[in-house]
Amino acid sequence: MSIIGDRWTMLILRDAFMGVKRFEHFQQGLGLSRAILADRLDKLIDNFVLTKIAYRQSPIRYEYQLTDKGEALFPIILTMAQWGDRYLTTPEGRPTLVVHQHCHTAMDARLVCPDCGEEVDSRSIQLFRGPASRDTTLPVLPPSVKSGSPAIQIEIDKVRRTI
Repeated sequence: MSIIGDRWTMLILRDAFMGVKRFEHFQQGLGLSRAILADRLDKLIDNFVLTKIAYRQSPIRYEYQLTDKGEALFPIILTMAQWGDRYLTTPEGRPTLVVHQHCHTAMDARLVCPDCGEEVDSRSIQLFRGPASRDTTLPVLPPSVKSGSPAIQIEIDKVRRTI
């Protein structure tokens, strides 16, 4: 949370996923000060979420691109946007629609179990102590649990309500 936990950083990441790459475009779109934007971009670069690539040499100008680590934040940004769309939307509807480029379908993301395909929520999961955990309040993983490399799978679900 220390890397992405503040409002401006989340908005910068949202804009990066929408294709914004240049400092002045982030600043124009978000309306934040140059100092705050520079600070947040530097933090994202220092934590390997963004990379800075020169696109002009004289004077030097940079584009900011998502790294693999940054791209891995996509499900978080998408589900947070969907939360806002669901609980903060005006009567006119959603401010942004996510459309799959391949089939042109408006969609939502959902968490599903990678083994059985069932949709999961906070009431259908249980947390256990992982190999690197120092949290002794979590229970130890029982032997009956399927082993392997746990993964979160996010499926895209067609929007079933009127948009």
